[in-house]
Amino acid sequence: MIVRSRPGLLTILFTLRGSILPQVAPKVLGITAVALAVVAAEMRWPAAFPITAGVGPFTLIGLALSIFLSFRNGACYDRWWEARRAWGSLIVETRGIARLLAALLPEPEHQDLRRRVLRRISGFAHALHAQVRGGNEVAAASPWLPPGEADALVRGPSAADAVLVRLTADLAGAYRTGALTDVLFGLLEQRIAALSQAQVVCERIHGTPLPFAYTLLLYRTAWLYCLLLPFGLAASLGWATPLAVALVAYTFFGLDALGDELEEPFGTEPNDLPLDALLHTLDGVVLDALGEPAPPALKPERYWLT
Repeated sequence: MIVRSRPGLLTILFTLRGSILPQVAPKVLGITAVALAVVAAEMRWPAAFPITAGVGPFTLIGLALSIFLSFRNGACYDRWWEARRAWGSLIVETRGIARLLAALLPEPEHQDLRRRVLRRISGFAHALHAQVRGGNEVAAASPWLPPGEADALVRGPSAADAVLVRLTADLAGAYRTGALTDVLFGLLEQRIAALSQAQVVCERIHGTPLPFAYTLLLYRTAWLYCLLLPFGLAASLGWATPLAVALVAYTFFGLDALGDELEEPFGTEPNDLPLDALLHTLDGVVLDALGEPAPPALKPERYWLT
């Protein structure tokens, strides 16, 4: 994710870090070349481009296309923001569990249980991080789990879910031995259920893209509109037509590309969520609760926080 203060005018005009321009530049240049060819043809054969055609139809189509783009980008941003809220809730619930364990199980004989539970939470988060980014869930979680436990995760459908099962089993064991009452066990179980809810949200966003028909309709319409627009503007704008068409193409294709990035918030594009930084923060909470030195917060590199 791009993290920076609002730049000045010159920086806004020429910055490329985090801009969608590099992705849409080939399309914009292609549309501009078509516009140049249309203007040259209009200059050579003006009768083929009657001014009565005007820009009226393109105005109506452009308005409809803009509304549709706004709808799709709004839906994509909702996915991005919901994913950010889910990972924020993981950090909140981790802090809550760390506080509860320190308050409910302060005795030295429960130190191993507290340590095991907290490290399982980090293992769960690492497994979920790998799951939504297409990595190896077991390998990501294993450094935080007891020796040999990672082998059992391979047999399950979801390593993150398997870690939560073992986490609940640890607390259930403490309940059976009398270390936790039913009320206190219920408080901790509510926190674990919140972790599971955040996992479900991430899995839903990761596994359910926007309907393909939205993208297909928008992509086709944007291409047809930008390719036909020079024919409506050439007679009235002349050699200014390529500039006008390039600006329209940059806006439409840029919004489309930005929507594609926001639709998949767990990726590694500049405008995707900084999952590495969020995971780093959660690990810091766990290590601090264990009394171990927490790593410093990740900093953006050239305004890019991964």
